[in-house]
Amino acid sequence: MQNTANAAGTDGPELVDTAPLIEDLYPALAKLREAGPVHRIAGTDGRPAWLVTRYEDVRRLFADPRLALDKRHAAPGNYSGFSLPPALDANLLNMDPPDHTRVRRLVVKAFTPGRVEKMREPVRRVAEELLDAIEPEGRADLLAVYAGQLPIIVICDLLGVPQRDRRDFRAWSDALITPDPARPRAAKEAVGSMLRFYTELIAKKRAEPADDLLSDLIRVRDDEAGDGDGDGRLSEDELTSLAFLILLAGYENTVHLIANSVLTLLDHPTVLQELRDDPSGLAAAFDELARCEGPVSLGIRRFPLEDIEIGGVTIPAGETVLLSVASAHRDPAQFKDPDEFNPHLGRSGHLALGHGIHYCLGAPLARMEMETALAALLRRFPALRLDVPRERLQWRPTIRARGLISLPVAW
Repeated sequence: MQNTANAAGTDGPELVDTAPLIEDLYPALAKLREAGPVHRIAGTDGRPAWLVTRYEDVRRLFADPRLALDKRHAAPGNYSGFSLPPALDANLLNMDPPDHTRVRRLVVKAFTPGRVEKMREPVRRVAEELLDAIEPEGRADLLAVYAGQLPIIVICDLLGVPQRDRRDFRAWSDALITPDPARPRAAKEAVGSMLRFYTELIAKKRAEPADDLLSDLIRVRDDEAGDGDGDGRLSEDELTSLAFLILLAGYENTVHLIANSVLTLLDHPTVLQELRDDPSGLAAAFDELARCEGPVSLGIRRFPLEDIEIGGVTIPAGETVLLSVASAHRDPAQFKDPDEFNPHLGRSGHLALGHGIHYCLGAPLARMEMETALAALLRRFPALRLDVPRERLQWRPTIRARGLISLPVAW
């Protein structure tokens, strides 16, 4: 992989060209990982960042308290990222303890394995209804009509989002996660639309509370905000930001977890048939599917609170650090034959759901949704196959996440 000139004009090593990471992700990451544990690249916002590539370093740094998520620790001229208003920016992905601990504690009970398990049957019914709708067609873009539909229905039901308000969410999400260079204002417009959406939704829930997660969070905010002790309370911005994060994260990553898993199984027909014959194996297959082709390429950017050394490279305080989950998952120092998909090897330790205090809040829900979605799909469509040549499938042009643009299949 060739280096490019440091176009950003900052001091330090030349920036590694990130184009190969979009064009052919895993071979490009292998070259970087072999060349060294840390590389200087143009980050997701175009500014210089440090990319960490090896499993041992990535896992350790996920839990290192010297790396902050709070953007206020970014040095001047470093990270810019999404331009979000305060009402959407006060979320867990921008928080460190003690704020992170306080806010996470208020919502974690909604995603316990026991509570999520009670959702399995309703989720199964949604999956069956979606498959009922497409079965007569014989072919479809599975990402659009199934993987892209199930998670938004589930997370909107959990939060209590009315059916009529769900139609624009996919477009807003895509505009934020995969900006279109031809529409430079689309992301800003999506942010404005989402802020109005959440503000109006919270106002409606305040006026007419229901049996849903958002009503519960509003109740916590309103009943306890005025007691004056400042402990364990949500601000109004934190409330809105929390709803924004739950809906966005609960939708986006699960869509591509399901679609990527379907593609991986289609590439491995023996395993696919085994899981069709015995769907109970999906629980064990989840970890290998998430490792081999998970939807998260990079962990959330972090900022060292002090100069830190990684693999003999000193990274100054405040500079942007990106942890390459996709590279860590293919590290031969951690996983035998890492490029091979094989759920029978029982390989553990994947980082698709994070590690440490920022471990994915919705991990039990993501597991249950994927298992349920795949079990229904494999049972209903035993002749499921790709409807285009494999080489024609396209991945989203971003180093941030790993997701297909479409998944045409037939049955």
